[in-house]
Amino acid sequence: MAMTVEEITKLIKLSIPDAIIKLVDQRGDQDHYQATIHSNLFAGKSKIQQHQLVYQALKGYMGGRLHALSLTTIAITETSKK
Repeated sequence: MAMTVEEITKLIKLSIPDAIIKLVDQRGDQDHYQATIHSNLFAGKSKIQQHQLVYQALKGYMGGRLHALSLTTIAITETSKK
């Protein structure tokens, strides 16, 4: 069983409440997504740490119900808000 945009967004928002998420089903199969996520929680963290936060939010669904997720994570900082 695949995952919907709504399910993925809800899981991410539960762990990263300030996340601004753009999620695209790349093939229309609810199994291959591209996500761009902005959050204050990413500030000061490496890309690996940022991606780990997202994968933790998905609670083990990666590789099972969710086959592929291409991630772009962006830290929201005071300077980027201007």
